Amino acid sequence: MAFKSKTPGKGLTRKSELKTKAPLSSRGGLSARPAAPKPPPSPHDEKKALQKRTLRALERAKKAAAEAGVDLSEWENDFIDSVSDRVKTYGRAFADPDKGAMNGTLSLLQGVKLREIRQKVKARAAKPAEEED
Repeated sequence: MAFKSKTPGKGLTRKSELKTKAPLSSRGGLSARPAAPKPPPSPHDEKKALQKRTLRALERAKKAAAEAGVDLSEWENDFIDSVSDRVKTYGRAFADPDKGAMNGTLSLLQGVKLREIRQKVKARAAKPAEEED
């Protein structure tokens, strides 16, 4: 049996005004409770996020070289392009588990080479600024 109002068609009304001078805030009620904690991300979501971060790091290295006017060698350009393609296609850029972490996207040596490229760009970008002074 559903609830039946004694005064049909007449909604809820307030007999007197609110007796407060402060403006109403939305702190009370259901919204006052803290939000439920987010469930931990699934391993699949973590893997996708790691792949995305790796691709962004590769793109940033190439973009930084272009903006700084540093010419990367043909091998370095091929390295960045091929690693990006493998991460997009396979989710990781190496197959041998002895070369890096099983949940990683780059092998240890690929990570080292990426860092070397980024350092090369930073060093060469800083040299012309020093020579101008």
